[in-house]
Amino acid sequence: MPDRQGSQSNFRRVAEVRGLLSRTIGASLLVLISCSVALSDPLPNRVSGKIIDPDGAPVGGAHVKVLAADGTALRETTSDQSGEFHLGELNAGTFTLTAEFSAFAPVTVSFSVASREPNDIVVQFRQIASMRQAITVVGASAPSALTPDPSEHVIVHDQVLDANPGRPGAPVSLPGLPVETASGGIKAPQYFAPGVAGDHGEPIAQFYQVGDFLYPNNLPANAHGNGYADPNFLIAPTIEAVAVDGGAFNVREGNHSIDLAATYVPRERLDDFVELTGDYRDIDLVAGWSPRNADTNAFVAVEASYGNGYLARLEHRQQYKVNAFRQFKMGRHELTLFGVGYYGFSYVPGLIPIDTSVPDDTVDRRQSDYTHTTIFIASDTWRINDRSQFTTSGFFRTYSLQLRSNFQPEFTQGLEFPGGLIQQSEFRTVAGGGAVYSQKIRPWLSLLGGFDLRRDAPRDLDLKAANPQGVFEPVTSNNVTLSFVEPYIAIDGALSKYIHYDLGIRREEIWIDNQDLINPQNSFDKLAGLTLPKATLTILPPASTFLPTAAFSYGEAFHTEDPRIGTGAGEPTLLAPSRAYQLVLAKSIKKTEFKITLKHVTNSQELAKIDPDTGLQEDEGPSLNRVVSISVQRTFSQGSIYASYAQADARDLLTGAPTPEAPRFIWDTVATEDHLPWKLHARAEFEYVRAKPVGDGFTGPAVPEFRGQVLRPFMDGRMTLSTEFLIAHGYTGETTEVFAFPSDTTYPAPIERVVGVPLKSYVTVSWAYHFRRH
Repeated sequence: MPDRQGSQSNFRRVAEVRGLLSRTIGASLLVLISCSVALSDPLPNRVSGKIIDPDGAPVGGAHVKVLAADGTALRETTSDQSGEFHLGELNAGTFTLTAEFSAFAPVTVSFSVASREPNDIVVQFRQIASMRQAITVVGASAPSALTPDPSEHVIVHDQVLDANPGRPGAPVSLPGLPVETASGGIKAPQYFAPGVAGDHGEPIAQFYQVGDFLYPNNLPANAHGNGYADPNFLIAPTIEAVAVDGGAFNVREGNHSIDLAATYVPRERLDDFVELTGDYRDIDLVAGWSPRNADTNAFVAVEASYGNGYLARLEHRQQYKVNAFRQFKMGRHELTLFGVGYYGFSYVPGLIPIDTSVPDDTVDRRQSDYTHTTIFIASDTWRINDRSQFTTSGFFRTYSLQLRSNFQPEFTQGLEFPGGLIQQSEFRTVAGGGAVYSQKIRPWLSLLGGFDLRRDAPRDLDLKAANPQGVFEPVTSNNVTLSFVEPYIAIDGALSKYIHYDLGIRREEIWIDNQDLINPQNSFDKLAGLTLPKATLTILPPASTFLPTAAFSYGEAFHTEDPRIGTGAGEPTLLAPSRAYQLVLAKSIKKTEFKITLKHVTNSQELAKIDPDTGLQEDEGPSLNRVVSISVQRTFSQGSIYASYAQADARDLLTGAPTPEAPRFIWDTVATEDHLPWKLHARAEFEYVRAKPVGDGFTGPAVPEFRGQVLRPFMDGRMTLSTEFLIAHGYTGETTEVFAFPSDTTYPAPIERVVGVPLKSYVTVSWAYHFRRH
């Protein structure tokens, strides 16, 4: 029995071993079969890459799509804040990748996936969307696509700082371009360029891009200043980028595009979010929404802002904004809609002397600003084929302003108005639109042609001054109509591998109707016109040489004058032409971008130019502005750094005197760091504007500003906490006025003084929550 039991046990062990062997052999055969299948059909490969802008900085939020050879969409994704994207696994083969971002023209890349090889693709945008044409790029070695102005610089919002987080003013701080709010409160901010006194916006154009249409934001013959451009209606988180160029060299940019043009580019979608920013004096609430479907480009954003500012004079500020965007893709048509609603009110501290103490930081507590506007813009782009497109656009705007300021004392018609309190007001409607056709005919010839139409109708365009009883009496009152018909055409292409050209011409036909309601004899109705040629020649040396890219540009530009005669007798200059020459040298050395720009701008004499603050006329002599600017930019895996230096010499050609209020020396440095300890992200900017002449032999103080942000994401980026700060010294809005203060024992009588609005340092805290990520 024991032997038999042992034998049975042995049989069982043998059976178990045989079963184990059979299972092992079977598994091995399956592995071998799988391997043979894998060898006959290569393993799929993971495809990833990075999206960068023309300067090499990462672009987050770009829409990336992969297409098969037959055009079928295989994968879609969005680049993250580092510009990186991941498309998953693809079998070996040849594919097409498209990248789209609202600030740039779309880019198409052809790439191949080989078996078991890494697939990292670097896609670089080359052209801003305002001159959008499809660009085909093969790999990462394709040459740059040029625009009419090689000095153009696209500033992606996520890579720079908000200029005034949670407060009124410019929504984005543009490196090298100081921005000021001359009276505080909600008063419209203004950008300054080297050698350019951009007061109100006469030589600096401002656009908002909707689809392929550039909506002009400047308001000619504004009650407070000719060319007044107010970006306060924009909600900062909705801005994708800002494109900045030289102004005079692009046929699509018209009135006021002389020394500088800035184009705000909106995002196409938002993460659903709510953001709260505040300090002990101010609070700001912003919320944004986009449809859940990632293929639907649309958003609605709202903002409510309340506060008192940082000066002793409390502003009691209220601002309410709505921005809405919607894009429809219907076959070959892309219809883009954009709408704005804005209301703002605040008391304004105003300008005060910088050399004496002023109670409550204001000369008159009655100073205030009330503004409201509505805007509707529609643009349709018809992609006729891969080489041509046709865009039609239209817009309508209403605008109302009532601004009360005190420049004591002022003299008008021989009368002194005690206290100097004035009121500038208007209500206007603006309507217009245009059409533009572009076609790539040959590799050496592309054609762009179109026209812009616009009609501004400011009504009750009034200047009033307070009498001793505080009652406002009219000084000037006008109804003005300005109608613009502006056709343009340009050709662009490559004469050879190393030479690129752009030639264009723009015609301005402007009808001006000035109806003077106080002095009807000063009314007139006239037609004025200008022809503005523009050209750029670019030399592209081989990349292997040490030579830089060199581009020479010439352009003629203009701005309309305020047609009101006011309290004078002479009819004003209606159009003020200018000429600009520009040389741009650019070179990339070891991933560092260097750029040198030399610019020469001459402006014509302006006769009987009205001062909107007094109603008086003055002649302004012809002027010359010469500028040299140098910039360096380097993007790293963990951040970036940008530095610029600009030196200008702007003078009156008749007297040789320096142009008042124009900055001569500007230094700016912007740095970002996205891989700090404890998952912190930081942005910082230092800007220095050297003391500048402000007129009549006076010089204003220098203005240093250091602004920054430290941000910490939580919950996989769905929630962020941040602090923003400004450390500043000096004054904004520096100019001269005649002021008298009995408390000033040294100069109790009215004398001319340097005035400005004190800059105050501050720290704010922000909290943001994103409900879902698209």
